[in-house]
Amino acid sequence: MQVVDHGAAAQVEQVLALTPVAGTAALPVADLGQLLPWRPCCPSVEATPVLPRLAYLTLCRSIQLLALLARGDAAKDLEIIVLRHQLAVLRRQTHRPKLQPADRALLAAISRILPRARWSCFLVKPETLLRWHRRLVAGAWTYPHRGRGRPPLDEDVQQLIVRLANQNPRWGYQRIEGELLRLGVRVSATAIRTTLRRHGIDPVPRRTTTTWRAFLHRQAAGIVACDCFTVDTVWLRRLYVLFFIELDTRRVHLAGVTANPDGAWVTQQARNLLLALDERGRRVRFLVRDRDAKFCRAFDDVLGSQGVEVLRTPVQAPNANAYAERWVRTARAECLDWLLVVGSRHLDRILRVYVAHYNRHRPHRALGLESPDPATGVTTLAEARLGRVHRRDLLGGLLHEYRRAA
Repeated sequence: MQVVDHGAAAQVEQVLALTPVAGTAALPVADLGQLLPWRPCCPSVEATPVLPRLAYLTLCRSIQLLALLARGDAAKDLEIIVLRHQLAVLRRQTHRPKLQPADRALLAAISRILPRARWSCFLVKPETLLRWHRRLVAGAWTYPHRGRGRPPLDEDVQQLIVRLANQNPRWGYQRIEGELLRLGVRVSATAIRTTLRRHGIDPVPRRTTTTWRAFLHRQAAGIVACDCFTVDTVWLRRLYVLFFIELDTRRVHLAGVTANPDGAWVTQQARNLLLALDERGRRVRFLVRDRDAKFCRAFDDVLGSQGVEVLRTPVQAPNANAYAERWVRTARAECLDWLLVVGSRHLDRILRVYVAHYNRHRPHRALGLESPDPATGVTTLAEARLGRVHRRDLLGGLLHEYRRAA
């Protein structure tokens, strides 16, 4: 008998797959000297795919099985005893041998031929062999596997449902279904309710407390703030600037520039504001102003005649009129602090250019980087190619506006 390498655990596993556990009668088994030396000729598992390797192993075992038919029963019985003893030794040394996918496929295929009573010769449990066989059969089919039940909703549709629910907490799943129909998306109410519950959102309308930010943002519609600030000319002459700002859109209305801001002039600027807002279809409910003496009673009466309620800020509390105060700082930092003003007409021309730039071109963080009065929509690079960009200089190059060439 030839000497056998006891460290080749994988070879013994493959030989054992063809070796039944018989009490008296022995099935054909190849000689160890013929079976074990095939290992050096076998390609590596990493370089060989599973199916070619499985075909190669099947061919080798078929040739070895034909060779066993010419052997005598006595030699076969003796080799079975030797192989069983070697398997017992290997099982004591290796708790769980590592099998390659081709080995699993071959053992699963042989288990379909070998009687179940002889499955004790395998290194694995019967349940493992059955699982390998089911996996082998499932992999033989080419049609795609699909889970049970209805197909899941598209990921974009799910994100849209969650977005509508988060942005509108007082909407239920049926209201969301109606909004989706308006957008051209047809989803059942049951699917919407299931999606909301999967994302931890209650599908019924919720009565939630609002935040100060959301409350003030809703109240900003219809509120206008006004203020008056001063600018000193190169001749040390003080000029007064009156402006109005809409809190919801941040749109600025320049009332005018004067050296003598009396009550009649301020009242006339209030009339001009109401006419300008009426042309744009804007309705003012409240006007916020400070307690400056220039805002006389006639100023309040003109606004009150149109249903505008005047709200006066507390004494020496500029933060109560924060929007107007912030615009004064912006106008100074971006424009007035960098120019020398000669007179009232010069200041009026400067401020009108800056106000037009502020309303139509300058981005605002509170508006999602949009301008208060955008002329056209924003075009991204995904929608149009980046061509030549033209720069337009304002106020002698102090301000720049960039536009894409037509």
